[in-house]
Amino acid sequence: MHCPFAFPPAGLVLAALVLVAPFVLHCQSSTMPDAPPDAAPSFDEPFRPQFHYTPPRHWMNDPNGLVYHEGTYHLFHQYNPEGNTWGHMSWYHATSRDLVHWTHRGVAIPEEGNEMIFSGSAVVDPRNTAGFGSQSDDAPIVAIYTSNYFLPGDSINQAQSLAYSPDGGATWTKYEGNPVLDHPDAEFRDPNVFWYAPGQKWVMAVALSEQRIIQFYESPDLKTWTHLSDFGPVGSTEGIWECPALFRVPAEGTDRTHWVLSVDVGSGAVAGGSGSQYFVGTFDGATFAPDAAHLDDAPHWADYGPDFYAAIPWNNVPASDGRALWLGWMNNWTYAEDIPTAPWRSAQTVPRSLSLRDRNGRLQLVQHPVEELHALRTDPVRLGTRTIEETVIPLADSGLSGRTLELRATFVPEDAEAVGLHVHAGADEQTRIGFDARTDSVFVDRTRSGAVDFQADFAARNTAPLTPTDGRVTLHVLVDRSSVEVFANGGARVLTHRLFPDPASDGVALFAQGGSATLLSLDAWTLRSAWGNQ
Repeated sequence: MHCPFAFPPAGLVLAALVLVAPFVLHCQSSTMPDAPPDAAPSFDEPFRPQFHYTPPRHWMNDPNGLVYHEGTYHLFHQYNPEGNTWGHMSWYHATSRDLVHWTHRGVAIPEEGNEMIFSGSAVVDPRNTAGFGSQSDDAPIVAIYTSNYFLPGDSINQAQSLAYSPDGGATWTKYEGNPVLDHPDAEFRDPNVFWYAPGQKWVMAVALSEQRIIQFYESPDLKTWTHLSDFGPVGSTEGIWECPALFRVPAEGTDRTHWVLSVDVGSGAVAGGSGSQYFVGTFDGATFAPDAAHLDDAPHWADYGPDFYAAIPWNNVPASDGRALWLGWMNNWTYAEDIPTAPWRSAQTVPRSLSLRDRNGRLQLVQHPVEELHALRTDPVRLGTRTIEETVIPLADSGLSGRTLELRATFVPEDAEAVGLHVHAGADEQTRIGFDARTDSVFVDRTRSGAVDFQADFAARNTAPLTPTDGRVTLHVLVDRSSVEVFANGGARVLTHRLFPDPASDGVALFAQGGSATLLSLDAWTLRSAWGNQ
């Protein structure tokens, strides 16, 4: 999504902003002023994540154009070059060799004239099907994005366009024949493109957002597109549909892959506000057909926390790697512009590897933080088996505290109503992560997590259904300065939350409620800053 509300059904926007000052469109005012323009970001500001990607300054939302090329992971994202709230949408560019340390490259595809650059994808074109290549051996990278045009008469139009880079992403040129795909419906956005080898063609998934429909198109050259089929509405349809992606995901314990279609909803998600649903099925080169069993209990949520949106996969990951990789925007349109950070606003999740797990005859999406993050581990702590009576056990004396941590704890609930961990614990605040035996669910409770009063819905307890495995529950938790990501029972359930605790709140504790539980093991590491701050 590109603004914390859908455009009006007729595509209308505020006439004064469009006709008088098309470059100052914002969604709402910010509660946190920007830092002075001459202040150099330190990447050590209050609430600045230390192992999650953030831009140096200004507003960020959807990840765009994730593509691997010649040993480099490229990350583009929605960006406002002029302020800390939504507006002036352009593509910003960052690169990494390891998915952990990122180099900021600056704005790659800028807003120009009456055209904002909305979300999309990027591909490597080794066959030079689009004709953007040169005599060099370096295959061009092609970005496929939504042009959001402001038109006379107080209206908008969204159409799909191309930009290309013949030099590995260093420079970008907009295709002179843009747009390459338009539609009578103005709310037509977020193209996600991949190479479909069986048909030797490009395939695009793109959203008719207000109709809750994903359309599929094919092209031999990225320039000429032919409609194939439609999918939807189905699953979660309360909110508008955005940011689709169709890609193959490996099945655990097999050498098979299956098609997964992810579709984001702008409101009405499982944790409130925006979120990401997915479908498992088949794709024959023209039509995506969800598995019948998968539809029985739809919608299926990729993440049960409130802060996961617009995730797309990396294109062109080498077959020798074998992973399906993605990341998402770590924010929620309900309060996206209100979170108390400056001189930047928003973060991306850690990159995650995806697989599918058979659960009672249904394939379920499983996620893990990428193993490359292990390079940041230091100061390991291991705790053995212990009983947790109905109490809270601080772990500072065991050598465990910190604001940037990786924790992996396995519990047996015994007769406790709930068991788990407190992180970012201080005198008057804590984030509570655990398993609720009364409801068979994993939860994150941020009602006392620190600053929560900037938006009415932020302070909440969110849950995801979870059944113990052999009587055990494992919580794998990534704790950054202003977030937690919880991967429960081997990634079967994931909950992602932004937090804004006091810097002094760095405690970790065990807890059991309503009875006793057993901690079988806990492994913990401090995670060094990817920005070099610790």
